[in-house]
Amino acid sequence: MTKIFLSDTEATQRLGITLGENLTAGSVILLEGDLGAGKTTLVQGIGKGLGITESIVSPTFTLINEYIKGRIPLYHLDLYRLEPQEVTSLNLESYWEGMEVIPGIVAIEWAERMPYLPDSYLKVSLTYGENGTRQAEITPVNCTLNSLIKQFQTGI
Repeated sequence: MTKIFLSDTEATQRLGITLGENLTAGSVILLEGDLGAGKTTLVQGIGKGLGITESIVSPTFTLINEYIKGRIPLYHLDLYRLEPQEVTSLNLESYWEGMEVIPGIVAIEWAERMPYLPDSYLKVSLTYGENGTRQAEITPVNCTLNSLIKQFQTGI
């Protein structure tokens, strides 16, 4: 696990840009954090890093927003309003296994509501710090991000 201190909203977005510029198709990012902790801001940065020019908004009511006009597609999911049994019926694995969609980056807000997880993913927990700062705890699970984590530590 790596902890990164984010001084403001722009730093959160820069972290997302770095992810978008460096992650490959098939990458899954599981986002956790309280309301307003910066999950959507991070995903907006990922979109910028992928070269997506569309406005990226939280899919709280639509559940899934697909952005396909970038370096690779971005699939943005929000599970806030769902119970685990409802999540099961969504067949989310089709996004990270690339079965029914073009392989891309899958970013899932409120991932703690998932009753199952992909084989490999990047867990990002966002928390509030003091004086309006935030902290990101990044935990790679069955994936290697050593060079990417070094960029985070030196560039943000």
